[in-house]
Amino acid sequence: MDVTILLQQFINALSLGSLYGLIAIGYTMVYGILRLINFAHGDIMMMGCFFAFYGIFMFSLSWWASFVIAIVLTAVLGIMIDRGAYRPVRNAPRISALITAIGVSFLLENVGLVVFGGRPKGFPRPEFLGTIHELWGVRFLGLLIWTPLVTLLLLAFILFVVYRTRVGRAMRCISFDMETTRLMGVDVNRIVAITFAIGSAVAAAGGILWAMKYPQINPLMGIIPGLKAFVAAVLGGIGNVTGAMAGGLLLGFAEIFLVAINPDLAGYRDAIAFAILILILLFRPSGLMGEKLPE
Repeated sequence: MDVTILLQQFINALSLGSLYGLIAIGYTMVYGILRLINFAHGDIMMMGCFFAFYGIFMFSLSWWASFVIAIVLTAVLGIMIDRGAYRPVRNAPRISALITAIGVSFLLENVGLVVFGGRPKGFPRPEFLGTIHELWGVRFLGLLIWTPLVTLLLLAFILFVVYRTRVGRAMRCISFDMETTRLMGVDVNRIVAITFAIGSAVAAAGGILWAMKYPQINPLMGIIPGLKAFVAAVLGGIGNVTGAMAGGLLLGFAEIFLVAINPDLAGYRDAIAFAILILILLFRPSGLMGEKLPE
């Protein structure tokens, strides 16, 4: 593999891994606080893409206004899902919350099929993101460079919220002991709602970037990215924000470079991700950066 091809694959892997990591952050934030695997996360991502799509084509908004409004609406959707589906089963056995998450996922997918239709729709890409650049003989879209930059900015924002704000301090307290945190006067429901809002907003941002990378959307588009983001979260250490990003990058590099080394594996890209999940659960269930938590 010559240097030009190596650099090309590196850029592809960095962009794909950043997307996985960005979507995985939402998984890991919710799990870190509630010990709930929100299997509807990929479908929330899908809803964000459709909000952006209809903002542009139905309401004739500019792309940046549509994207911002879509992220806000997706955050509101996350709060509504928490309030309507997860809050009523918060004190129930964990299996009830898990079944609820699967039910919410199916609900969003089927509502999407009814409201948006099952036919794939072309997703717009701003002109500057579709511009082709050339560096050292490597040609790549501007989107491939902007994706890691946006991901880095969002990661920095989330780390600031979690470790430098009162809300973040409350999130970390709830993750250790929800009942004691409630007795200390913290409005647990409000903090959990904020967590869902941030996780859903980040999912929408990741979904919009995903839709611009693979420019078509449909109501089932969130299934595979959502599952791979879950793999990334587990790989990095579910519950650890930095670990989720690291897991996403590792997964992206593994997929791209294994296929680059052996093109015959191109049809097994999804299988590579799930094989990594099996291996990490067998040999290091807490993930690369995760910690063992008490039951």
